[in-house]
Amino acid sequence: MSFIVAIDGPVGTGKGTITKLIAKELNLVNIDTGAMYRMVALQCLKNGITKIDEEKQKIIEIAKNIDIEIKHNKENQEFFLNRENVTNLIRSKEVTAFVSPLSAIPEVREIMVDMQRKMADGKNVIMEGRDITTVVFPNANVKIYLDADVEERAKRRFKENIEKGMQTTYQETLEAIKKRDYENMTREVGPLKIAEDAIVVDSTNMTIDEVKEKVKQIINSKM
Repeated sequence: MSFIVAIDGPVGTGKGTITKLIAKELNLVNIDTGAMYRMVALQCLKNGITKIDEEKQKIIEIAKNIDIEIKHNKENQEFFLNRENVTNLIRSKEVTAFVSPLSAIPEVREIMVDMQRKMADGKNVIMEGRDITTVVFPNANVKIYLDADVEERAKRRFKENIEKGMQTTYQETLEAIKKRDYENMTREVGPLKIAEDAIVVDSTNMTIDEVKEKVKQIINSKM
């Protein structure tokens, strides 16, 4: 029997970092759903696919047939696409720009959701994304919606991008986040929203450690 912790929220709230930290401390399996969609996007770009509407069927076929593997080690996760380590490649600006509209394709989401449920079957799992509490695991043991002001989220993401050597500006980062928020919240399938029974954690004025302890407290109260 599985114990599922589901965390949703917009980009830049620290979901990925928090999930990794808690997975280690509470010995939960961390399944990075966002990285899975990024791997589909990367394979599409490798195949020269750049237009969502015109090449939708090709995108669906890629999602059906690619081999996705997430390897866990003591320090971090590594992501393999058709046996190639793409841990860094899936974080490129090109993939980031393509992944949101791609992930709105209903058939792609169905394929990925099925894959995510199979990965979690029989395990104690922590999973973060956009529709984990509402679509992937609507009956999760713990549901958390992690939020923060958009300006604060842009500051965090801009800092991350600079540390990774990406050439960008704060304003570009802010506009990109606003665009992704709109796309994620208005898409027809699996839109980003707060589940009725989710606990909202606003991380705007909190440190990573404070957020981690708050989330851990919520999880421990349910275990």
